[in-house]
Amino acid sequence: MNKPILKKYFTDIAIILIIAIFFIADRLFKALALNIKSEDAKIIIDPIFLFNFTENRNIAFSLPFSGPVLNIVIICLILGIIFIIGRLIFRAKKLTLEAMILTFILFGAISNIVDRLQYGFVIDYLEIKNFTIFNLADVMISGGALFLILKNFQSIKKGYDK
Repeated sequence: MNKPILKKYFTDIAIILIIAIFFIADRLFKALALNIKSEDAKIIIDPIFLFNFTENRNIAFSLPFSGPVLNIVIICLILGIIFIIGRLIFRAKKLTLEAMILTFILFGAISNIVDRLQYGFVIDYLEIKNFTIFNLADVMISGGALFLILKNFQSIKKGYDK
């Protein structure tokens, strides 16, 4: 096997391991957060960044959309992402950057839907005082979406430059 192909395989495996580490860390932090009461919040960076448990019954950024309909919508989106990842890999006959980014988003979404189905809410645990509370799955979803948007803008710009 030649070195460029071997390097590509190692890169793919490293990215998949990073996705797995984020997913497992999120699940572990959620389990820890369930045992914390609001008055027992742990300080990460004093006084603004805390490890604290909060029930999030709404969708991202606490937008007021919740309930069984939200679960159905999220499950449909997860199935759609799985289909798109499969299609990208099938067409390219390899793991593409877009497929890896979507996989990062997918595992964040799976972690949050597990919470919704198990508890009826998402467990958020990273609190920025007087601003927001979120979890690693939210970082995976938002970060992956942002990276995908930036990548697409870069592709569009390259198209205009030709």
